[in-house]
Amino acid sequence: MHDPQQPADEGTRLGRLAATVERLRREVREAHAAADGRALIELAKGILVERLGCNPGEAARQLSSLAEQAGLSQLELAADIVNQAAQDRLTEAASQFVSAATGQGSPAEGGEPGDGRVSVAVRLRTAESGVLAADDTQAVSESLLQHALAPLGATAVAVWAAGTDGSLTLAGAAGFAPGEPGRWRYVPPGVATPARQALVERGTVWFGDVSEAGLPSIGQLPEERGGRVVVPAGTGGRILGVLEIVWPHPLPPQPPVLQRQVEALAELIAHTLEDHPETRWIPRPPDSELLDLANGLHDPALVLRPHLDADGRLADFRIQHVNTNFVDFAGRPRSAVNGALLLEAYPLAAGEGGLFEKIERVHATGEPFRAERMPLTAIIDQVPLTAVANVSISRHGDCVLLLWRVLDEAARVAGLLQHAQRLGRMGGFEENLVTGEITWNGQLFTLLGLPQTAPPIPLQQLPRHAHPDDAVALGRFLRALMHHQRPASTAFRLQRSDGVSRHIRVVAEPVLDVHGRLLGVRGAYQDISAQHWTEVALAATRDQLAHTEQQAAERNRLALQLQQAIMPPTHGPIEAFDLRIAVRYRPAEEEHLVGGDWYDCVVLPSKQVLLSLGDVAGHGIEAATGMVVLRNALRGLATTGAGPAQLLTWLNLVAHHLTEQVTATAVCALFDPETRVLRWARAGHFPPIMLRDGEASELPLIEGVLLGALSEARFEEGSVQLHKDDVLLMYTDGLIERKDRSLEHSQRQLLTVATAEVSSLEQRLDHLLTYSKSDTDDDTCVIGIQLR
Repeated sequence: MHDPQQPADEGTRLGRLAATVERLRREVREAHAAADGRALIELAKGILVERLGCNPGEAARQLSSLAEQAGLSQLELAADIVNQAAQDRLTEAASQFVSAATGQGSPAEGGEPGDGRVSVAVRLRTAESGVLAADDTQAVSESLLQHALAPLGATAVAVWAAGTDGSLTLAGAAGFAPGEPGRWRYVPPGVATPARQALVERGTVWFGDVSEAGLPSIGQLPEERGGRVVVPAGTGGRILGVLEIVWPHPLPPQPPVLQRQVEALAELIAHTLEDHPETRWIPRPPDSELLDLANGLHDPALVLRPHLDADGRLADFRIQHVNTNFVDFAGRPRSAVNGALLLEAYPLAAGEGGLFEKIERVHATGEPFRAERMPLTAIIDQVPLTAVANVSISRHGDCVLLLWRVLDEAARVAGLLQHAQRLGRMGGFEENLVTGEITWNGQLFTLLGLPQTAPPIPLQQLPRHAHPDDAVALGRFLRALMHHQRPASTAFRLQRSDGVSRHIRVVAEPVLDVHGRLLGVRGAYQDISAQHWTEVALAATRDQLAHTEQQAAERNRLALQLQQAIMPPTHGPIEAFDLRIAVRYRPAEEEHLVGGDWYDCVVLPSKQVLLSLGDVAGHGIEAATGMVVLRNALRGLATTGAGPAQLLTWLNLVAHHLTEQVTATAVCALFDPETRVLRWARAGHFPPIMLRDGEASELPLIEGVLLGALSEARFEEGSVQLHKDDVLLMYTDGLIERKDRSLEHSQRQLLTVATAEVSSLEQRLDHLLTYSKSDTDDDTCVIGIQLR
């Protein structure tokens, strides 16, 4: 049977469904409109921050005040502020973007402001702000890059969420190469990155060239240059994350306007991070787990919750809970601090680097803080009371857990004293002369080799346990202490019961009553055996050192006598044929630096004149004896009539085989009076200097190695034709050697000094010694030859 009411029921159900759909659509539109309105208000607040140079809280109050004065809603006033903002780079880029996307003209082309349509900048910024108010942080990143940061030259943006353990999680990224966000999905705590630096410093950090900072980050290769800015994003004093903006080129210093714009964007970012899994934070009372944790601690603990001012900024911390084992280091009961503000209960915590600053950082960054022996101060009846405690601070959700352990300074000092006695091998005692009671500490039993159950040794019986030779010293000690009632000390050799002999020092003082009567004695024993044997070893070392110094002085005296006998400091001019020869020898100022410089001028049987000069390596008796061997050997070899190169070849064999590891430099020259030709050779020595016609120059450098360095060596021979009034100079390195200059530099200076105008050859040599710039205190020998 057909029911006539069935069509009516179906119509009713469909009508209700349609009404429900329409209602939901209307609620969605209203929600979108409300979100856009809130975003537009936030955008207007950002413009006020930029134009007025104020913070976001002050901008909110200014917007509310202006709306009330103008008789408009905050939404209407926000639209006017955005519409009337100056056409900056962001607005121009926005207009071009919308024109290209929609095919419409700019506001100037598409209509007047009064035609009922919202300007392009307002529509774009409203849409952008709507995205910023959304929960999708990735959409926020893309919108920021496309609509707000790309017009400023930025190419990429990253939004980091700060974890409670100090880690960073990439919540959104745009503009980076594919795969790059995946590589930087998570940054563990403690890894140094630009975002990490902003988190630690709790402030905006601008990197003009991030490659100079050497900090790795998303999309950054070590060799790539580019500018970056990292801004912490947070609310209520708690940092929720970090906004990181990337430029492809180094970034010059930016104006304050742009800096405030970036910080305003970071403030908007903070709202999108509030519901992120890593940063989700809904202000609420401490949960039961945190309270149970605090109550289970044996140390005093406070659960603190941030206290915000009217502008939403962190002003203080409220003491939400005090655990059951709480003991105030200032002696106050739990009720005196429970529920109070932290700075009201402990006002001195607000000092620079104080407790409040540590709590604030932990609350902002999530990094726990630990400190040992931190001073804590409270004011009780206007009197500051300070205690030393170990402090621990950690963040749990939106709360901070503060706990401390006050250190018992008396017990700590006693422990330090016990360790000091152990390390110093000391033990204390006190003897009551009235009752005969003797008190020793535990260290003293160990020190004197007695078991802890043994009776203490009275001072009067101390000589029985000492070496017999120390009885006199102990007797003087006891008389000064007991009879003269003066503090006294002495050292003696203790014969311990275990057969070990130790050197002990005892120090004691009398204890007198108010009438000056002796009541007792107190003092300490110290094991000075190590010190005694150290002094014995030191005395033996001093004796050995004195003997060594005496031997060294004797060797130096002999070397100096030997040197002065063969090489007198002054030598009169030598006349040989047409040559005038002058010599100057300057020994070292320090006698222990007696060296091996030597010279020789002799007329050979062949009527040739031998001129030689050398320098044996080292100082002391070895250098002096080596000098004598080489000088005399060269004089003897020269009688063979061989040339300078052959003479040095033989002399090298002498140095290598007939002496003990002697090395030396030398110059050997032979002058022929008939031809007036000077033949010469060198063995690792400086070439002679020729003075001719007022100019100085070195003779051409010829081949020749150090004497004694090789068993077989080849020496090259050179020759020079001497003219009338020519002067030839030969010298050792003591004339030019300096600690702060190279030998080449000093040789060039010597050529300048050698050209000075003087009246005689002797004065020229004296001038060279006077104006030489050497500073090594080495022997110096100079030979001058002048042809008449």
